[in-house]
Amino acid sequence: MFNDIGPLELVTLIVLAVLVFGPDKLPKVIQDVTRTIRKIRDFSESAKQDIRQELGPEFKDFEFEDLNPKTFIRKQLDNDDLGLKEIRNGFDLKKEMAEVADAVHGRDTDSSSSAPSASSGGRVDMTKKPEKPAADDRPPFDVDAT
Repeated sequence: MFNDIGPLELVTLIVLAVLVFGPDKLPKVIQDVTRTIRKIRDFSESAKQDIRQELGPEFKDFEFEDLNPKTFIRKQLDNDDLGLKEIRNGFDLKKEMAEVADAVHGRDTDSSSSAPSASSGGRVDMTKKPEKPAADDRPPFDVDAT
């Protein structure tokens, strides 16, 4: 419940509670707060059970956490029917980013070649290799780029 409260914040809350309620009334206030939290939890659990009963047997595996979009997407992506695990496991983000950075900076990579091979997984090198112009030659002018 208090996952995002640090130790300093917790001490500050305790000191503030002692100052506001006083040391005599503080235990009674804590009991009342915990009792209220328990009642709210019981109410929400009974409401969940009522909704599950009203939905019927076809929604017996329904979880309210699935209504959270992050949880729903994570659950769908973990589904083996789509074959996404093989795609995710076959994709090395660091290697791909390094290849893109090398292509942007015009560096040759050791793993890429101009013809597809079995070691590169059948990939074709799509990077432009600039030709070395002579010392007096001007670079080509691209009308569409200006």
